[in-house]
Amino acid sequence: MLEAYGTPLASRLFLGTSQYPSPAIMAEAVRRAGAEVVTVSLRRESGAGREGQAFWSIIRSLGVRVLPNTAGCHSVREAVTTAQMAREVFETNWIKLEVIGDHDTLQPDVFGLVEAARILTADGFEVFPYTTEDLVVGERLLDAGCRVLMPWGAPIGSGRGLNNLYGLRAMRARFPDVPLVIDAGIGLPSHAAQAMELGYDAILLNTAVAKAGDPAAMAEAFAGAIRAGRQAYEADPMPMRDMAEPSTPVMGTAFR
Repeated sequence: MLEAYGTPLASRLFLGTSQYPSPAIMAEAVRRAGAEVVTVSLRRESGAGREGQAFWSIIRSLGVRVLPNTAGCHSVREAVTTAQMAREVFETNWIKLEVIGDHDTLQPDVFGLVEAARILTADGFEVFPYTTEDLVVGERLLDAGCRVLMPWGAPIGSGRGLNNLYGLRAMRARFPDVPLVIDAGIGLPSHAAQAMELGYDAILLNTAVAKAGDPAAMAEAFAGAIRAGRQAYEADPMPMRDMAEPSTPVMGTAFR
């Protein structure tokens, strides 16, 4: 069973809550995925007119763990302030930390990310950092107090899958005891299964489900793929070979 900051989680699918055709469809997708953790942006919560109260009521009715995020933040100060506000609103120390450095790819600003992570962990937050697959950055985030790493598979919303298999394998090998969650870029259930077969612990996704023709059905498909990928990893897959190896024994066969 996956454990994040001392919390056991039976489901290895973290699901985002934005971009769905309706709140009802979002709720059904969460239910069919069996997700125990959903990400929520502070911007969806109530402001002056308490517009977000209906959405927050739906989230509460699902009985899931909320992982607020700092989506859209481009500076350390903005990310830290957003995290502090999210803790007040959602009453949790969990925070998915995003500090965006590039407008086109939405690649993390890893320098700002490490700085913000250090500030937030010192303030009692349990930080889930959206990062790259860079091993040095991973080390710095762990040194800053993070106990989970969330490397991207590809740019957010791109649906490209796992762009850097070598880097992701290296990260899994370097941090064997750290929960690793693929965050961003997953477009198909097969992408999710591939990540789980590499030994990753969970998948966080949003767009691939929310933008599907049938979001609830797609959420269920992802849940199945993640379970299959994890089971395959735990079954110790056969190694790849450069040459063929007959599956039928040749001993005892007739020769001319």
